[in-house]
Amino acid sequence: MPHGTPPTPPAPARLPVTHPLPTVPLDDAVRTQYRLLECTAAHFEGPQLFAADTGVVPGLGRPRTTARVEAVLAQFLGAEDAALVQGAGTGAIRAALQAADLAGAPLLIHRAPVYRTTAVTLRGLGADTVEVDFNDTAALEAALAGGRFSWAYVQHSRQRLTDSYDPGAVLAACAAAGVRTVVDDNYAVLRAPACGVELGADVSCFSLFKLHGPEGVGAVVGARDLVERVRADNYSGGGQVQGHQALDALRALTHVPLMWAVQSRVGSEVAERLAAGEVPGVADVRLANVQDRCLIVLLDRPVARDLPAVAARYGAAPYPVGSNSRYEIAPLFYRMSSSSLDDAPELADRAVRINPMRAGADLVIEILRRSLHDLKG
Repeated sequence: MPHGTPPTPPAPARLPVTHPLPTVPLDDAVRTQYRLLECTAAHFEGPQLFAADTGVVPGLGRPRTTARVEAVLAQFLGAEDAALVQGAGTGAIRAALQAADLAGAPLLIHRAPVYRTTAVTLRGLGADTVEVDFNDTAALEAALAGGRFSWAYVQHSRQRLTDSYDPGAVLAACAAAGVRTVVDDNYAVLRAPACGVELGADVSCFSLFKLHGPEGVGAVVGARDLVERVRADNYSGGGQVQGHQALDALRALTHVPLMWAVQSRVGSEVAERLAAGEVPGVADVRLANVQDRCLIVLLDRPVARDLPAVAARYGAAPYPVGSNSRYEIAPLFYRMSSSSLDDAPELADRAVRINPMRAGADLVIEILRRSLHDLKG
């Protein structure tokens, strides 16, 4: 061990209590799909769904098909406007924060390890971040009462295993104090019952790649003044989301509500079966939103680093592509997220995250059982 490096604390006998975000029941997901198609019919004539244009169309500054998809997203999420951007979720967050024009003013954020790509954006923008624990309502209200902040940045999905704050309550507190909000809605759109802009945020940012869309496409949805700034900043033809990309994202989005509802149900079943002791070698299990909604499985031996490669022999994905992208159909067996490990490094050798993806509970449990048996041998 290098001189001065603190030892890693021993892994706990049990995982901390988690507070997963609510999910969408299957019947509600069906209604969501129907509503998305109603919004689509309001902005597309039938033949337009089979053709897509490209280029900076005069008067629009973007392809007509892209503009129609943006209108669908805005109506679907109850927002004033929407803009599609390149760079997926990271690009959307960067575009929104740049449009907010922080100009050296402090930006209120949650006291927790920042997601790595977001940290790069904040550093690049020279953001003066001030941390407040969003789990502590009194501390949040005290920080907002001082009139110090004009903007807050809220991550919808959890940053720490123990996070318990209600994103809607945080956004309401900010709005009551006159503080505008940018929400990272990655891993939450169509997974939770409502995204940030539906909960009152000024703008939601998310990746359409994480919603089975094409690589690199993100969305900024919310207040018209912010979205118009995003669009003005992205005037270059090379930076546009072309019509075929936008249409591809919309087509993919129509399948997502049902897939997410089924996946959430499978995750709950796996958690119940593991908690009941169905797989030897599992010490504890929790459902958590770190990044995506998944299972955190605590093992009784320090083999977490080896488990993904062994599970891959039985059909599991040993690493993510976009965490619920179109490429990910097999259950994911992977390490804890970097931000989670920054907060809880003692879990690195003993905890893994498992996402069922498109699989059923039986396959997930069988892969875990066979993998732990091999590692024991």
